[in-house]
Amino acid sequence: MAAHGTCPIIDLLPPSPSRSPRCLQRRASFACHDRHGYRCMTTLPASSDPAPTVSTQTLCRLAWPIIVSNISVPLLGLIATSIIGHLPDARYLAAVTIGVTLFNFLFWGFGFLRMGTTGMTSQAFGRRNDSQMRLLLAQSMLLAGTVGIALLVLSPWLIPLGLNLLGNTPDIASLAHDYAMIRIWAAPAVLINYVLLGWLLGRQQARQAMWITIANNVISIIGMVLWVGYWDYRSSGAAWATLIADYATLGLSLFLIYRQLRKMSGALPLAPLARLPAYLALLRVNGNLFIRTLCLLFAMSFFTAQGNRLGSTMLSANGVLMELVMLVAFAMEGFAQAAETLTGQAVGARRWDAFGATVRTCARLALLTAVLACLFFWTGGPWLIGQLTDIESVRDTARHYLPWVAVMPIIAVWSYLFDGVFIGATDAKAMRDTVMLSVVFYLACWWLTQGLGNHGLWASFMLFMIVRAGGLAVLYAYRRRHQWSDNVA
Repeated sequence: MAAHGTCPIIDLLPPSPSRSPRCLQRRASFACHDRHGYRCMTTLPASSDPAPTVSTQTLCRLAWPIIVSNISVPLLGLIATSIIGHLPDARYLAAVTIGVTLFNFLFWGFGFLRMGTTGMTSQAFGRRNDSQMRLLLAQSMLLAGTVGIALLVLSPWLIPLGLNLLGNTPDIASLAHDYAMIRIWAAPAVLINYVLLGWLLGRQQARQAMWITIANNVISIIGMVLWVGYWDYRSSGAAWATLIADYATLGLSLFLIYRQLRKMSGALPLAPLARLPAYLALLRVNGNLFIRTLCLLFAMSFFTAQGNRLGSTMLSANGVLMELVMLVAFAMEGFAQAAETLTGQAVGARRWDAFGATVRTCARLALLTAVLACLFFWTGGPWLIGQLTDIESVRDTARHYLPWVAVMPIIAVWSYLFDGVFIGATDAKAMRDTVMLSVVFYLACWWLTQGLGNHGLWASFMLFMIVRAGGLAVLYAYRRRHQWSDNVA
């Protein structure tokens, strides 16, 4: 990586010959100033060379570290469950399960901090505007730190409310509360780390992001072995181990960020940090992403709640099947997050030819992954279900509904892919609107198919994914024709 954040795609890809003279003139004059007053170094010479392509090698170079990072997260959960599951009382595992679920919802709800930072940083990276990248980093860290401190202040009210909503039973109430009150102190570190990961991904430093995630998981495992296995702190020990890992990871992230900043030109403009208008673009993107994330959380929670109404066996079977869905999602998210960085860079440089080439390459690889996942579920799904549970009734029920999961990847892949594209383009409003529309169709379908039982529930969830993917696909086609094109006046 060059010292000033140059990128092989922008450096090596020539302008598209389809540009009209007017477009080329507009292209040459684009290197004026952005909304923050920073000069945008995006002027490229005209060329009659063929339109660019984004190589599979370039995409995989970005995607594979993200996939490894994503897969390491559920592996941590399995190892942690194994450690705590060997304690003499099942209440400790139940308390940690409730606590982990609470913080998964709480922290994942602020995952927009990572996505918004990635999209805006990748665009600044495409413009080669190091000063703006510094400003985005500082603004996003201040926003994340403020939210983290607010969660700490509100924790005496938030935690009891969250535990009660999750069905906290009296026998594990005190254990779950102790776990949560320790874990909540990690909020500032977790949220700031979201920003740092997003900033690194926006600069296409996927390997560094991978090492940060792996380091967090390894430190967590070592901590749990010590605090739970040797020092016998039980469920509280799991919380302490995670808390220490989160702050240790934050230290590693800051060190890697410092190394990146030393290689960059420009300086941090301090004046915008004290002006509210300078945060408006960041808040607008993150606000829309926050609403979109809440809708996704609602959709998943509603699915679980309705499965619970169908009985514990059905709930458990759906839980097993959802584990399979999430397993594939981790792989496909790798290509989606690679699309975030590459499309964002192309948008920042106004290279719509590179933008389209990136989407096409990502689509091919993501579709291939989805097809392989479908084949794997059709052939190996029954065996995999058997590895996840040894309860015969749950096994049989999960295998009965397996066909829904077997076709899910070919549908879901497009929502993941277009999420990445729209994040890179920082068009969070489109993502918000399509998810809200998807929830409406989801609830309507569920209401109409209640007589079908669990099949109706899965059909509703499938429709949710179809509307979400279809809505983004339609908007992408419209944007590509009328906005995201070199031929637009």
